[in-house]
Amino acid sequence: MKPVIAYVNQFFGQIGGEDKADYAPELRTGAAGPAQALQAQLKDAEITHTIICGDNFMASHTEQALEQIAGFLKELDCALLAAGPAFNAGRYGFSCGEVCKLAWERFHIPALTSMNEGNPGVELYRKSAYILKGHDTAAGMRKDVAAMAALANKLLAGEPLLGADAEGYFGRGIRKEVILKDHRSAADRAVDMLLHKLRGEPFQTEFLVEQEDRVPPLPPVDPSKLRIAFVTTSGLVPAGNPDHLPSGGSTFWARYEIGNRETLEKGEFISVHGGYNTGYAAENPMVLLPLDALKQHVRDGHIGSLHPYYYVLTGNQTAKGDAVRMAREIVAKVREDAVQAIILGST
Repeated sequence: MKPVIAYVNQFFGQIGGEDKADYAPELRTGAAGPAQALQAQLKDAEITHTIICGDNFMASHTEQALEQIAGFLKELDCALLAAGPAFNAGRYGFSCGEVCKLAWERFHIPALTSMNEGNPGVELYRKSAYILKGHDTAAGMRKDVAAMAALANKLLAGEPLLGADAEGYFGRGIRKEVILKDHRSAADRAVDMLLHKLRGEPFQTEFLVEQEDRVPPLPPVDPSKLRIAFVTTSGLVPAGNPDHLPSGGSTFWARYEIGNRETLEKGEFISVHGGYNTGYAAENPMVLLPLDALKQHVRDGHIGSLHPYYYVLTGNQTAKGDAVRMAREIVAKVREDAVQAIILGST
């Protein structure tokens, strides 16, 4: 039986929810959480241990968390590391990606996980691990775990892989020459693709070239002469959430007036974000929008003026395409209001 080690976060390790997101790495004997379902589908392999770590602990104390996990891996036999699945959860995707990267780069242990295409962990870590194409929520866990098990069995058996598309994982940027069964030449295949394109028929190029927007950085600005708007992805809304901003998967943004305010009071504003502990924001909304500090900077002459509205969306599980579209919409709106610069508040 080949030894396999699993990795899950505090929620799927049955430690707790957001209240336990600061949970330090723990090594548990046997399979825990989704690893139990994975174990049932593995052939000639056993999940000997499960590593559990809180998402916040990994995000806030990354180096410390990875060193503790490295200590676990150093003492264990491991033929494969399986993390997640992480769905569209950004922090969980980060955690799974970091652990997979650690396993492969430091210990040369093959690692795999599963994420939805909208998870930022895909772009960050797909060259360090096999990241299977998964569902956006835990409702698809059964299918995601089955896909992980199928790939894990092939890797453990040393079977040749058929490539990213055939195996169901995101491409890792690795290209290999293969001999096609029909022995058709590249010229014949290229002509066929061209004919399909001319006829408006679907086709798939054999050499994918990924294109990303490149935004050149602007030169430094003097904020004392500018009108500045505050934009946040924190999900901060007036109490009652009048525009029904979603807790995740945002497809629209909202704006709220702050012109006559000096502070944001407890009970008047809340956060509907579904990806972090919003209790801190409920106690003091200005941890998300530091209105008092911004107003003081205006009085001190550091900022020319503050736009009387703030703009908000929920960054949790928001697809890249929607994020790009909403950013362009917000920029167009603030330009109409003669705003010359934006402060984007982090959460």
